[in-house]
Amino acid sequence: MIKLGFLGAGNMGSAIMKGIASAGKLDAEVYAYDKDTEKLASVPAKPCSSEAELVSLCKYVLLAVKPQVLGDVLDSLKASVTSDTVFISICAGISEKFIRSRTIPDAKVVLVMPNTPMMLGMGASAMSTDDRTTPEEFAFAKEVIGSCGIVETIPIDKMKEIICINGSSPAFIYLFAKGFVDYAEANGIDGGAALRLFAETLKGSAEMLTGSGMTVDQLIKQVSSPGGTTIAGLDKLYEGKLTDDVNAACEACTRRAYELSQ
Repeated sequence: MIKLGFLGAGNMGSAIMKGIASAGKLDAEVYAYDKDTEKLASVPAKPCSSEAELVSLCKYVLLAVKPQVLGDVLDSLKASVTSDTVFISICAGISEKFIRSRTIPDAKVVLVMPNTPMMLGMGASAMSTDDRTTPEEFAFAKEVIGSCGIVETIPIDKMKEIICINGSSPAFIYLFAKGFVDYAEANGIDGGAALRLFAETLKGSAEMLTGSGMTVDQLIKQVSSPGGTTIAGLDKLYEGKLTDDVNAACEACTRRAYELSQ
């Protein structure tokens, strides 16, 4: 049976493990290691005593630690890595070259940009790899990540640029939502009711984006009656250059990803 190991049992690592267990479709034995051993008690995986033990046991090793500490983690397990080991990294901004520089030159690496809705089984993850990983190995990695939501494959040289699109964007959306809830409360509307209405509107709008067959511009036009309330609001958003602000946020996010990869 295939053996899959998780280095890190924090929010994202545990979410993926629980997604795998809930789906019940992955034919694999799951192992985990975390320096905080208490975390291992709450995940559906067999505990390991060290990073090196986990890597020596598992063909697939999912890296779910903070990018800032990954170098030290890889140093500690380097001796256990073989040419058959497949690293699945969800560490933002970390490249395949970095992982190979701290392990072995021909290491097999799959890069993943997940997002926190994975914790609800509603993740949207971007994935990539290169020709050192076989199609079968990449397919297995996609099954692992796909247990918690949808997966899109993108070129490996765009993994930093995609972070703002699906990885960081939940925070941007939450900030946008806060503006609406704050407005509601300032005008005497219950904040909880406003949040539920806005959240459900987000869900419905997302379905319209992917399932209506219309472009984004067409969907905006559909809501915007000439001379109506929506147009009045949109004019203010255009005046404030909302799309320019979004672009600036994305550029800042990508720039930081490159900084972290150094």
